[in-house]
Amino acid sequence: MRGNLADEIRRFKPAGGALPSVILVTDSVRLPDPRVAVRKLAPGSAVILRHYDHPERAALARDLAEICRQRRIKLLIAGDWRLAVAVGAAGVHLPERMTRRGPIAWGASAAKKPEFLVTAAAHSRAAIERAARSGCDAVLLSPVFQTASHPGAKALGPLRFALWCRNSRVPIYALGGIDAKTARRLKDSGFAGIAAIGALAGVPTTL
Repeated sequence: MRGNLADEIRRFKPAGGALPSVILVTDSVRLPDPRVAVRKLAPGSAVILRHYDHPERAALARDLAEICRQRRIKLLIAGDWRLAVAVGAAGVHLPERMTRRGPIAWGASAAKKPEFLVTAAAHSRAAIERAARSGCDAVLLSPVFQTASHPGAKALGPLRFALWCRNSRVPIYALGGIDAKTARRLKDSGFAGIAAIGALAGVPTTL
């Protein structure tokens, strides 16, 4: 993890309880091979493997699972609970479309274990509520700030983000345009932590 962002997160210690305070989100374009970035994460962090169209996604998941076990990092597989179970991942991450169909869409009855962590993507208050009803443990809310991943998307901004955090039934992570500078603006929002691509992998994050 890059020093400045790591220092900021440690400084204000987001109230996430047993949840990791930092999540690396993989991206097949901006972070084609996430192995190096995952090895740099601090123990206790988490990584969400997206790479949906990767031709050898299962092999990549197995590699990351082994790295994460060695470094005490939680691995979540996006959109595929079967793969998560197969590689011994710590949980799953649900794209927003999956929470619209309820728990059956991600195999809650088959995959949910006491230690299984389930996060979901959200871009609205309605999506946050759907994630809560679907049995998710936390939500990645985006974009909080302008971001290179979605340059045309309207950012929530720190005030709206804080309001939604305080009214949410599930813990919320900030995603989108997160770096050491923007993270400081979220200090009193009541969030669970941050999720990022660029700021945790050494590639450009913000516009």
